[in-house]
Amino acid sequence: MIKTLQARGSYLAKATEQVQFLESGNSQIEKFDAKLKALGLYPLQAVTLDILQVNVGYMCNQTCTHCHVDAGPDRKEIMTRQTMAACLEAVKALEIKTVDITGGAPEMNPDFVWFVEELAKLQVEIIVRSNLTILVANKKYDSYPTFFKEHRVQVIASLPCYTMANTDKQRGNGVFSASIEAIKRLNAIGYGKDGTGLQLNLVYNPGGAAIAPDQQKLEQDYKQQLWEHFGLEFNKLFTITNLPISRFLDYLLLSEKYEEYMHKLANAFNPAAARHVMCRNTLSVGWDGRLYDCDFNQMLQLPLKMHLPQHIQDYNAELLRNRDIVLGQHCYGCTAGAGSSCQGALV
Repeated sequence: MIKTLQARGSYLAKATEQVQFLESGNSQIEKFDAKLKALGLYPLQAVTLDILQVNVGYMCNQTCTHCHVDAGPDRKEIMTRQTMAACLEAVKALEIKTVDITGGAPEMNPDFVWFVEELAKLQVEIIVRSNLTILVANKKYDSYPTFFKEHRVQVIASLPCYTMANTDKQRGNGVFSASIEAIKRLNAIGYGKDGTGLQLNLVYNPGGAAIAPDQQKLEQDYKQQLWEHFGLEFNKLFTITNLPISRFLDYLLLSEKYEEYMHKLANAFNPAAARHVMCRNTLSVGWDGRLYDCDFNQMLQLPLKMHLPQHIQDYNAELLRNRDIVLGQHCYGCTAGAGSSCQGALV
């Protein structure tokens, strides 16, 4: 059995250790960059810059077993208003079309409301990735669904299963019931309903060492089950494969499924998915303003290549739009099967 990786005093130390472990992994699995070379896709390059994904902090009211952020109530990393202001300047200068706000639970950032209000003035599409339970956690957040509606925010919400048993197993006791209540509140003001323009999209993560199933078929199952049992509606379902990062990597090692899972991802490599990975049109901003090719690289502390801007305040449109992307063995998670991204399946 491979020993479980241990944090050595800090989350940064754990991220560094995980990168070293992943890159020194099973020699029978071809290196991801070699796989791309064979396809003529190396170096993998960005093709545009449409989406700025901003992680406003790792604090969360939950500690989900699959969380690649290792988020929880104990995390202190929180984006400041000053860094948010730098993001706003970059959005204008880079002509960003969509700002995707994530966490942790992004709603817990004390400047979250201000940031959304300022983004709305720029007339960009605003996405908030919510765990749903935060919206019913206490009275502090009761007004957030209405706030989202006022600013036409697209809500992307985690609901890993339409059953209580599977959801609570992955995300904690009581999470399913709280999530259902939050969706009811969102539905009540028009979210998830045809013709309102208020987008409510749900996210499915496999509960274990499995690749996400067919997105369209699972969406039909979700819609049927949630409507029949709870009278709930939503727009789309996004299936996202769990990457071998943070808590999910710990789970794989503890359950002695790491090697099996990595082989499964590598054997399911899809060239079509590789051509459409989200890092080719998205830039990730960490809570401290540092830049990454994607949210997963952020959690592994793999910054942009050294000759590129390293902080959002140093943005350069030409360099960022045409950059070479930093790769690793974890990238197999985005290219397996139908592919995986923060907007769901790729092909």
